[in-house]
Amino acid sequence: MKIDIGIPEAQRQATVEGLSRLLADTYTLYLKTHNFHWNVTGPMFNTLHLMFEQHYNELALAVDLIAERIRSLGAPAPGSYREFGKLASIPEAEGVPEAMEMVRQLVAGHEAVVRTARSVFPSVEESHDEATADLLTQRLQVHEKTAWMLRSLTE
Repeated sequence: MKIDIGIPEAQRQATVEGLSRLLADTYTLYLKTHNFHWNVTGPMFNTLHLMFEQHYNELALAVDLIAERIRSLGAPAPGSYREFGKLASIPEAEGVPEAMEMVRQLVAGHEAVVRTARSVFPSVEESHDEATADLLTQRLQVHEKTAWMLRSLTE
């Protein structure tokens, strides 16, 4: 059935491409955060273990919101490791880093998600897609705050 939500197909497609990159980055960050939750050790174990759990739970909810926005715009959401690997800008973790390296990698991951989210705004603003703009703004707030909190642990 034809989609008639006031956003032309070409503009919806441009937004979907950006949201697909955002979904891939968010899912990759989710996986990395969950991995670090399982494998963190050291004097800050309890603090980091619990913090990483809060973060991956928030990310799990976020991937659903992003994927559902892609579907609302009329496109299939990417959903495989292969697709995410092609779209994501966040590298996978190599081995099991020490705790503070985990924190540094997660700061870099949250900052990467922020950059990806910001890159979607031009197509969203051009098409007056307020729903996607709202989603992006919410994601920016979460990731910028989380990066700040994690960064504070390294000082």
